Amino acid sequence: MFRRVKEILSGNVSGETKLRGWVYNSRSSGGIVFILLRDGTGLIQCTVKKDEVPEDVFKTAESLSQESSIIVHGEVNKDERAPGGYEIKAKKIEIVHKAEEYPIAPKEHGVEFLLDNRHLHIRSVKMQAIMRIKDAVMTAARDWFHKEGFVEVTPPIILKQACEGGSTLFKLDYFGHEAYLSQSAQLHLEAMIFGLEKVYSVTPSFRAEKSRTRRHLTEYWHIEAEAAWADFEENLRIQEELVSYICQRVADERAEDLKFLGQDPNYLKKMTTPFPRITYDEAIEMLKKDGFDVYWGMDFGTEEERQLSTHFDKPFFIMFFPKQIKAFYMKARDEKTVLGADLIAPQGFGEIIGGSERETDHRTLVERLKEEGEKIENYQWYLDLRKYGSVPHSGFGLGTERLVRWICKTEHIRDVIPFPRTPNRFYP
Repeated sequence: MFRRVKEILSGNVSGETKLRGWVYNSRSSGGIVFILLRDGTGLIQCTVKKDEVPEDVFKTAESLSQESSIIVHGEVNKDERAPGGYEIKAKKIEIVHKAEEYPIAPKEHGVEFLLDNRHLHIRSVKMQAIMRIKDAVMTAARDWFHKEGFVEVTPPIILKQACEGGSTLFKLDYFGHEAYLSQSAQLHLEAMIFGLEKVYSVTPSFRAEKSRTRRHLTEYWHIEAEAAWADFEENLRIQEELVSYICQRVADERAEDLKFLGQDPNYLKKMTTPFPRITYDEAIEMLKKDGFDVYWGMDFGTEEERQLSTHFDKPFFIMFFPKQIKAFYMKARDEKTVLGADLIAPQGFGEIIGGSERETDHRTLVERLKEEGEKIENYQWYLDLRKYGSVPHSGFGLGTERLVRWICKTEHIRDVIPFPRTPNRFYP
């Protein structure tokens, strides 16, 4: 029976066993070969002693190249000196495939080199840990939504209209018609609340932004939700409880991966609700006191969000932004501001959620679309939603990679997605 590394390191496996995986690295020390074996759950040391195995087994062990795929037959041995406290005393090694000289040798490489070889770099221990945490984040999100009565739906990716403004659209030829890759599933999620009331989706979104920052991607994964009957306050409650739940789950389930990445699981356990709230006006005043040259009506960028986050030790909401810098679908709070809020991560990691109560008045939506120069006919189906049983409703979009970046305490957002897409990169 084959075992996985995680099972053995848990201490629940003893005696003879078999493992299969890849050679992370190996070294020889006199009459012993040390093989660090990697599978999808972790790393474990395998030792091959010359005086305890046939000569051909020892020679096989000495010949292994990095990333060769192998099957190891051996005995579980508890040894505090070994990584993880356990090792495998190998008795037999089968080579499934002997790898050629691996281009990513165990030494320092530049960022561009690693991105060019992302299809191989994705095997690294760091990337493995991040991907396991990301899986835990997405699983926790789905579990929370289901617990709260939300239904997962599958909105389209190819659209005829913009959701977040025309300047960041990826255009494509759709059988002779101009179409776009989705910036957000929001508009179609709104359509679905009139049948299901509470819905969410996990989809890729695309933004043709030439931003080259540590928190921007041109293709990313979007966790979005819409709820009928939810007002602005209820929308904030949903967001903070979702994020708090995700943090608690990840801290419990992926503690070792978090520690490996330099994140303290206990830090995430402190992310309890309620989250602090400030208004846009208060944010402007805070930034002015901190020496920033800001003015009412500007949108906050990376530096402003980073500075504001120094005042808080957990995620916080900035509420009631100026109408002119927010999307047409946000409900007006007064003549100047909207019932919208951004959730900002602490420690300078920036915005992770944008949400709002949605505008329900048909005439107001038409006026906003005209102000933004949009073709009303492209939004006719969306406007129909305000003609047939319109109700108060709210929703939000969570940038999965931005949340994972903060949770993992990772410097750049490109490190939390398998194959990052940025303005200058779409290979491999």
